[in-house]
Amino acid sequence: MKKRQPMPRNNRLLTDVELEFMTIVWRLGSATVKEVMKNLPEFRNLAYTSAATIMKILNQKGYLKCQRDSFAHTFTPIISKVEYENSFLEHTVTHVFDGEPVALVQRLLGASQIHKDEILQIEEVLKNLLANKKKRK
Repeated sequence: MKKRQPMPRNNRLLTDVELEFMTIVWRLGSATVKEVMKNLPEFRNLAYTSAATIMKILNQKGYLKCQRDSFAHTFTPIISKVEYENSFLEHTVTHVFDGEPVALVQRLLGASQIHKDEILQIEEVLKNLLANKKKRK
C-alpha cells in the first residue's frame, strides 16, 4: 500500500492545554481570553496572564487570528476543528502507523469496547464510503 504524505498546511500539533483552549474557541466561534477562562473546567485555575499567553501562542502557531478591540482581544479560529482533526489523523497515520490507515482503524477498533449499535453505525459509514467511491469512478 502506498504511504501517505503529511498534510502541507499547519502540521504543528496542539498540546493538551492548547487543544482545550481551541475546543472552547471552536465551540464559541470566537472568544476573548476572559470568555475562554469562563469555559475552562474549575480545576483549571489559570491566571489571566497564563491564559492570555496560551491564546498568543495559538495565534503565533496560526490556529487563531486576533482582532484587537478597544478593551479586549477577540480570537477567531483560522483552522476549523475538522481541519485540525484531519491534520491530526494524517500525522498519526504517517508517524505512528507507518502510513497505513488500516492499521489505525484496526488498532482503534481492537482497543476500544465498542457496542453492537456502534459497530452497526461504523458498518453504515463504510457502506456509504464505498457507495461514494463507486459513484466517482
